[in-house]
Amino acid sequence: MRLRDIDLAFFEWGKPGDPQVLLVHATGFHARCWDQTVAELGPGFHAYALDMRGHGRSSKQGPYKWSAFGADVAAFAEAMGMERAIGAGHSMGGHSVVQAAAAHPKRFRSLLLVDPVIMSPEAVRDHPVGAFLSAEDHPVSRRRYEWDSRAAMFERFKDRHPFNLWRPEVLRDYCDHGVIPDGDRFVLACPPVVEASIYLESGRPDLMPIIESLPHPVAVLRAHKRETRDGPMDFSQSPTWEGLAAAFPNGQDVYLPDLTHFIPMQRPDLVASHIKALAAAT
Repeated sequence: MRLRDIDLAFFEWGKPGDPQVLLVHATGFHARCWDQTVAELGPGFHAYALDMRGHGRSSKQGPYKWSAFGADVAAFAEAMGMERAIGAGHSMGGHSVVQAAAAHPKRFRSLLLVDPVIMSPEAVRDHPVGAFLSAEDHPVSRRRYEWDSRAAMFERFKDRHPFNLWRPEVLRDYCDHGVIPDGDRFVLACPPVVEASIYLESGRPDLMPIIESLPHPVAVLRAHKRETRDGPMDFSQSPTWEGLAAAFPNGQDVYLPDLTHFIPMQRPDLVASHIKALAAAT
């Protein structure tokens, strides 16, 4: 689909007339990481999963600012004519879904924010700028880009933290759809330098003015609390502000200390159960 001068790929399950769900993935991931969540939802839902710009089968075209991701999700919801959808976003996807609901509040009935990268106003204000001179300088940009096969990628990750905590079928989806053919090799569908560019903008803009005025029911799933922000980036710990749910007019906090930041990868059934609960309540 051509939106905002870029091509955005999306995937669809279910049929019109059923409750709509819009699923938005995290930085460095892709739409098909939601496959097992959709399977756990079962029949009776009309689900969409979007490949964000720079990811999956969508255009590798910036800007990779978080405001642009939010605008893309808002434009997609508008273009699809969504009505009272449940917006579910993981990590950066949660940040984007909040922006989209604020832009088009009538397109959404409720939100499920799965360990979203939404920090407190103080943390956003104090978040270091310029810690890395460029995306190329960021350690994420040096991730392995080329793979001999999808199977080789799966074998390399399946016993490594935090991938070894994921459901194997989710890891298989991540590997099968997370690389694209390039001659006789495969390359990451989200190039490492693109992922690094996104982290440079992490958590901006400040969503507090939006959050305080958003009337939708919002469930916030939070993983194991991040103990420190110093040292190497630990992507398994939660980046979510502990006070986030309380900042929404109609927010619910769900703390999951036994899970990592990768909640949809560990417990797609749990994510699906919260989507079903929101559908039943609203």
